[in-house]
Amino acid sequence: MAVKFADRMGKVEGSAIRELLKLTARPEVISFAGGMPAPELFPVEEMKKVSVAVLEEQGQVALQYTTTEGYLPLREKIADRMNKTLKTNVGPDDILMTSGSQQGLDFSGKVFIDKGDVILCESPSYMGALNAMKAYEPQFIEINTDNDGMIMEDLEKVLASNDRVKMIYVIPDFQNPSGRTWPLERRLKFMEIINKYEIPVVEDNPYGELRFDGESLPSLKSLDTKGLVIYLGTFSKIFCPGYRLGWTCASPKILEKFNICKQGADLQASTISQMEVNKFMDMYDLDEHVEKIKACYVKRRDIMLQTMKEEFPESVEFTHPQGGLFTWVTFPEGIDAGEMAKKCLEKNVAYVPGASFYPNGGVYNTCRLNYSNMPEEKIVEGIKRMGEVLREELAKSGNEQLTTNE
Repeated sequence: MAVKFADRMGKVEGSAIRELLKLTARPEVISFAGGMPAPELFPVEEMKKVSVAVLEEQGQVALQYTTTEGYLPLREKIADRMNKTLKTNVGPDDILMTSGSQQGLDFSGKVFIDKGDVILCESPSYMGALNAMKAYEPQFIEINTDNDGMIMEDLEKVLASNDRVKMIYVIPDFQNPSGRTWPLERRLKFMEIINKYEIPVVEDNPYGELRFDGESLPSLKSLDTKGLVIYLGTFSKIFCPGYRLGWTCASPKILEKFNICKQGADLQASTISQMEVNKFMDMYDLDEHVEKIKACYVKRRDIMLQTMKEEFPESVEFTHPQGGLFTWVTFPEGIDAGEMAKKCLEKNVAYVPGASFYPNGGVYNTCRLNYSNMPEEKIVEGIKRMGEVLREELAKSGNEQLTTNE
């Protein structure tokens, strides 16, 4: 047809996860594909009371426009939570409410990236961020990772040799997709390097409060002395994703640019959503709610990891996340996780192949598994079915161990 799209649209693709979720909507499918919270933990009854209270007390305000920055009482509570849990020193004026943290990712590309500029990211990295930023036509350079996250020596080599780096994107806590967490020494070294080169950093932290093991670590934002870290937070994983409420916390000069983007995109985040989340925190204990989520997820994580240990061949590796929603599986070379996913789907089991998490491609033997959404018995059954398919695939290759880790 005669319609001509912008060149940038040739650079972006639909979300592989979103497309896969369409296929997994059938009730018989055991899905490890999405990053969805457990719906049975949503505070439905409490939110009925909260909604009524907001409309009865401030209905005309709740149904009206509000400021672009967002509802002040909620921003005050967010700042207090960040200072308490992340060791930051921020106030409500340092925070902009967004339509989920995904919007903050889009704004990051819009604010910093010109065509051909370089974004550094972990390898692998969150595909939703990669897709959001691809619209601005950057180059991605992947920094190698190990079990402790981004490798600092590799990061510094790239920064020392490339003058087009405009932004670094990282998830230091329970990374999506790998589940890995950076230790304190690596965070300190990272900030030392960042201060040296003065490159803006987007710290994406949707899972930070969902820690099961070990002690909480300071956020990069709390270690930021030059105003270089843009922190993205969200209520989607610790409360309810349907409210689509996230926030960006940044230095005044940077936050002003994000504010302009917000005005151009949708003027403001939903007033009533902000007021209802704020009211929930007035009427109920959000920390108590988060503890219920953690108790559920740690049990599901343990069951998934134990079942993989029993059902997967020894040649398969997987991470042991200290929190969050995901574990990362590495199959032997020669196993195509994308092709295997089709065969698993025939057995009504779904996962996300890992190739989409590498912006420059080339890795096909990995996958991401989510343990937060499925009940325990379905996790066990789903992993068993995956194990059957995996053993069949390895038998075809004829050169891998077929024994399990029992």
